[in-house]
Amino acid sequence: MARNVLILGASYGSLLGTKLLMAGHNVTLVCRAKTAELINRDGTEVRIKLRDEAMHRAIFSRDLPGKLDAVTPQNVDVSRYDLVGLAMQEPQYTNHTVRMLMIKIAAAKLPCLSIMNMPPLPYLKRIPALADMDLEEAYTNALVWERFEPGLVTLCSPDPQAFRPPEEAANVLHVGLPTNFKASAFADEAHNKVLRELEADIDAVRLDGHDVPVKLKVFESLFVPLAKWSMLLTGNYRCITPHEPQSIRDAVHGDLARSQTIYDHVDAIARRLGADPQDQVPFAKYAKAAESLLKPSSAARAVAGGAPFIERVDLLVKLISHQIGAPNAEIDRTVDTVDQKLNEKIVQGGSGAQ
Repeated sequence: MARNVLILGASYGSLLGTKLLMAGHNVTLVCRAKTAELINRDGTEVRIKLRDEAMHRAIFSRDLPGKLDAVTPQNVDVSRYDLVGLAMQEPQYTNHTVRMLMIKIAAAKLPCLSIMNMPPLPYLKRIPALADMDLEEAYTNALVWERFEPGLVTLCSPDPQAFRPPEEAANVLHVGLPTNFKASAFADEAHNKVLRELEADIDAVRLDGHDVPVKLKVFESLFVPLAKWSMLLTGNYRCITPHEPQSIRDAVHGDLARSQTIYDHVDAIARRLGADPQDQVPFAKYAKAAESLLKPSSAARAVAGGAPFIERVDLLVKLISHQIGAPNAEIDRTVDTVDQKLNEKIVQGGSGAQ
């Protein structure tokens, strides 16, 4: 049966969307009017490298069995959908029209699968050790999440690395690291049935007889997606320096021993919260993957481009670490650097500097 999936965010969201379309499901991407017009006219293009092939394949939505459309937030009819994918950067949810849509989604009690780096607050409230912690400071506007039932929100570790090539149109996405989306289960078994259907359908897809990477993997554990925190704190946020941004590879491999110390500490925090070591990714595997990540992280690129707000998983982990009595000087230093760079941009903007 074809499911109807609403995905907020047409950039990174088009990767999950393309996998669903390949499996015969229908996808609506929520985006700006100009991007929606482009997608409704030309569809999307996702470039992905299949195993043992040297070149990326271009996968066009118009060639796929599922139906794709794109709409602006104010034009979404939430009654049409079985599942919502949250694929925008966390600060984007503060946009007025997006907030209004979020209120409708919460009221409709639709299950929401987040592929954000920043875990939605209702998801964190499903973890007993975090349920009563003061974590709102890490969010651009925590009130966005107040109407959502925790059991209806889950997190999918956004391990695949992808970016929109700056020279290309807004409907093109290039996948640099085609790893899997690893999702925690919902509280309700009816919603998990939908997730597992999508998992199986995506797994069965073949392109010219070849397996297609970037699967959806569903896990009972709430802690599997938290494995991404160690990667973000070791690599992505350390791309932000007091000066120019550096690549993820350089952030990790510039001082490998220090990187492993940070990675191990964040893993230990997750275990304090209840994660099993099996939920986590060994540092050596992450360091190997980081060798091919030759660009600064999206967070670093956003800061360099003058963004006043970015997703603050670094600050979230710092707040948790202090509240469980396990602070870390390296994490605190990273947060200070990110704060400093964001404040610089705000001051420059306020003074009219270009």
